[in-house]
Amino acid sequence: MPMPGDPARHGDDLVSFFESRLEMARRARERLIMAAPERSHLRRVAEDILGMIDAYLSDARHLANGGDLPRAIEAVSYAYGWIDAAVRIGLLDGGDEDMFTLAS
Repeated sequence: MPMPGDPARHGDDLVSFFESRLEMARRARERLIMAAPERSHLRRVAEDILGMIDAYLSDARHLANGGDLPRAIEAVSYAYGWIDAAVRIGLLDGGDEDMFTLAS
C-alpha cells in the first residue's frame, strides 16, 4: 500500500507529484535563515548545507526538464531532507513549526 508521500499514490501523474514537492522545498528554502553564529565552525557547516540544498534543487529541475522524473523526485527529496535536518539541529532557522520537524 502506498504511503501518503509516495509517488505511487499519484499513479501516472509523476509530474504533478514532482512539482508539488519542488514547490514545497522551494518555499522551505526561501524561509531559511542562518542560525549558526557568524564566526564559528558551525556557520561554515550551515553554509555547506545551504550549498547542498541549492545543488539538489538545481539537479531536480535539470533532471525533470530532461524527463527523468524518478531521479528528479529523489533530488528534491534529498534537498528537503537537508533542509529539515539543518533546521532540526539548529544550524538554520525555518521560522515555521508546521513546515519543519523541530525538537520538542
